[in-house]
Amino acid sequence: MMKPALFALPFLALPALAGDLAAPGSFAGIEDEGARAAAIFTEMGKVLQHPRCLNCHPVDGSPRQGDDLALHQPPVVRGGPAGFGAPGMRCITCHGAENVAYVGAEGSVPGHQPWHLAPLSMGWIGLTLPEICAQIKDLERNGGKSLAELQDHNANDGLVGWGWEPGEGREPAPGSQERFGALTQAWIDAGAGCPSG
Repeated sequence: MMKPALFALPFLALPALAGDLAAPGSFAGIEDEGARAAAIFTEMGKVLQHPRCLNCHPVDGSPRQGDDLALHQPPVVRGGPAGFGAPGMRCITCHGAENVAYVGAEGSVPGHQPWHLAPLSMGWIGLTLPEICAQIKDLERNGGKSLAELQDHNANDGLVGWGWEPGEGREPAPGSQERFGALTQAWIDAGAGCPSG
C-alpha cells in the first residue's frame, strides 16, 4: 500500500550516511583551536544531520519517519506545551518504552520512555550545520543548557541514545553515543566554535 505524500521537502539535501565517526584525537593535528572546533563540529554533524536525529527535530509541528524524512504516518502533530502530541493522539499512544517489532512484517514501532519531539526551538530540518551549531549553543533556544549540560545530553540521554539502537529496518546514527559524547567534549574543549559558511 502506498503512503500518501502530504508534501515534499525539496530544499533538504541529506548528507552522505557515514558508517562511523572519527575519534576526537583525529583532530589533534589542527593547531588553531577555532579550526579544530569547527572540524569537530562538522564530524558531529554526521549525527546531528542523520535521519535518526532529524526526524525528531522538525522545524514545524510534524515529526518525520524513515531515512527519507517522510511525514509521520498516521498524521500526527506536536501538541500541548511539552510537545508530546495532541490530546487523544499523544506520542505514547503508539510509542511505548521500547521498540516493538511488527507482527508478521519487517520493521518495528520505535520506542523509548519518554518518546517525544525536540522542542520547536531546537528544530533543524533544512538548517545548515553552522545554523545548527549556533542554535544548540543559544541558551534561549536550547532550553537553557550550558555547554556541560549539552555534552551530558549528547553522551547520556536515553532518547539521544535510541539513535544508535533504532530497531529493525532503520539505519543507526553513525558511530556510537559514547563517541558522539566524546566529540562533543572535544568540541567544547576547543572553544565550541562553529563551522563557517
